[in-house]
Amino acid sequence: MENPLFIVLGVVSYWLTLGALGGIFFRDKTQVISVFFCLGSLGSLFLLATSIFSFNLTATINIPLGIPEHPFILHWDHLAAFFLLLLSLSSFGISIFSSHYFRHVEQRSKSLLCFHYHAFLASMVWVFLAADVFSFLLAWELMALSSYFLIVGFKSEPETRHAGFLYLLLAHVSALAILSSFAFMLHGQSQWTFAVIQQTHIPLIDASMALILMVLGFGAKAGVVPLHIWLPEAHPAAPSPISALMSGVMLKTAIYGLIRVGFGLLGTHFVWSGIWLLILGLITAFFGVILAAMQSDMKRLLAYSSIENIGIIVAALGLAQIFHEFSQNALAILTLSAALFHCVSHALFKGLLFLSTGSVLHATGERNLGKLGGLIRSMPWVAVLTLVGVLAIAGIPPLNGFVSEWLLIQAFLYSLHIPDPYIALLMPVAAAVFVLVLGLAAYVMVKFYGIIFLGKPRETSLVQAHDASFVEKAGMLWLISMCIFLGLFPFQLLKFAIPTAITAMGNSPALFPMPKSCLFLVPMSVAHASYSPVIFLLAIVFLSGFLYGVIRIFYHGKIIRGAAWDCGFPAQTARMQDTAEGFGQPIKQIFASFLHIRKELPNPFDQTPHYRVVAEDRFWQILYFPIVRGIAQCAKKVSCLQQGRISIYLLYSFLTLLLLLGWTLWR
Repeated sequence: MENPLFIVLGVVSYWLTLGALGGIFFRDKTQVISVFFCLGSLGSLFLLATSIFSFNLTATINIPLGIPEHPFILHWDHLAAFFLLLLSLSSFGISIFSSHYFRHVEQRSKSLLCFHYHAFLASMVWVFLAADVFSFLLAWELMALSSYFLIVGFKSEPETRHAGFLYLLLAHVSALAILSSFAFMLHGQSQWTFAVIQQTHIPLIDASMALILMVLGFGAKAGVVPLHIWLPEAHPAAPSPISALMSGVMLKTAIYGLIRVGFGLLGTHFVWSGIWLLILGLITAFFGVILAAMQSDMKRLLAYSSIENIGIIVAALGLAQIFHEFSQNALAILTLSAALFHCVSHALFKGLLFLSTGSVLHATGERNLGKLGGLIRSMPWVAVLTLVGVLAIAGIPPLNGFVSEWLLIQAFLYSLHIPDPYIALLMPVAAAVFVLVLGLAAYVMVKFYGIIFLGKPRETSLVQAHDASFVEKAGMLWLISMCIFLGLFPFQLLKFAIPTAITAMGNSPALFPMPKSCLFLVPMSVAHASYSPVIFLLAIVFLSGFLYGVIRIFYHGKIIRGAAWDCGFPAQTARMQDTAEGFGQPIKQIFASFLHIRKELPNPFDQTPHYRVVAEDRFWQILYFPIVRGIAQCAKKVSCLQQGRISIYLLYSFLTLLLLLGWTLWR
């Protein structure tokens, strides 16, 4: 396969054609939606095969579109191929799930649903392949617009419109910051290609401004604190498969941008940029996991969990940058490879969890954790499938979530050898925060799974809940199989992640040889640490079988079964179970200073007392509400200029022309 870009362009054209045809056929037949989404999943399968078999190739093509003398340039390299691999792995299962899930959408929404969905996929592919500034920004805007219509196209509630507007506003802030960053990097060049930027000597001040704007732009898309406010609003508003794509894949376009620009295009590197990314990532991860523990909406909980995982990845990029600046290239490659592995892992298990919430939402009509419970009885398949995703995101071996987190812990342990004393002093604190975030993430997942599936149903209608359909199970099973496969055989993904990290940093492959053993995962040296997921799994199976045999042989017939102890009160109801608010109460008490807590206390003489405690995002009060009030006050003062008289408006125009003329003469 000499040029894989032709196949990728064929897949993109195929998706756009399916979307256009879907807009025509859905007006007449509802069942056609299943066929079109299943056909769309075949495009993901072709893209997956192309990414795997053409991974080591390098190719470039020019497309005579755009503006004169600036054609679109598409480039295939390790970094683009790796993120296309991530997209195809996730989108294949999500498209299969969507083929049945979206049959419940109203008929008026189906005509554009198929087009927006496949245009969203095509725009993300374009982002990963674009090799010039104009086509990259155009793809970035198309990705934002298509995902915006997927958020607001199904519901007409004010909350949905508000979430869509907030998302679109931050998306344009992101695009503006990225455009400004490219302007500093181009430094007056007539050619707008990434290759020209890479060869241009950028002055120190311009490179610093470009780096700051790059983190601002891509951080807004990724949901980095304090630019994360759109994410917990957009995910509950969007349909669950769209939330799975946005969280699993779209957020990774920002990570791709940080790696492409930060490691590839900016020739000038700074130690402070790595420290900045490390601190910003850890703050984001810590803040995200704390807010996730407070949520009573299952989709908002997963949204804040995505912020936490993005924070982990950004912190890993910062640590890799620090290693790279101190010429510890092997450690830099290890850290960046772990970050890339976590990108794929998060796309798989977070996509799975969003799909499971979609099944629960369809079956019960509820996403409030306070009205769920006991669904393991009526939805056993979804409960088992969700359990795998929960264990993976909690970092339980031998699943894929453990591999990337274990590699990052090893990288933090090696960071103690950084020669700079001040940075070395920072690293134990950073490692402690990282481990704390991982522990709290497992706590959040216990809450998520336990409140939804365990215990007794909190509402009588939950008894009638139905399990997911066969097609929806098939889509979830694909994501689960990938979580298990990459957890047991992480080398199959690391053989793509390590070359990607090496080429992203511009290093020689000899600095970090590929693992030779498929049984043991050795980060740096077997004398320090190693991990074998297969042996770990076999040990678990052996010990479980051994204990089961001991119980069957020595205790068979001696066990007396009886009712569980009811604490001396037999009239127990579902209201006595731990609620989502009660489960998060310890975290709320410990980390209250990081939250904005509103309390509604009952009146002692009230016949129907009501008690309510709400933990809100403090950044709204600190940052965004003052900005909104300031803009409103400025608009109120400026509104006096609007008199509604044409003579006044002509006077404004005349005075403006006089001022411009005076400015020109003065210059």
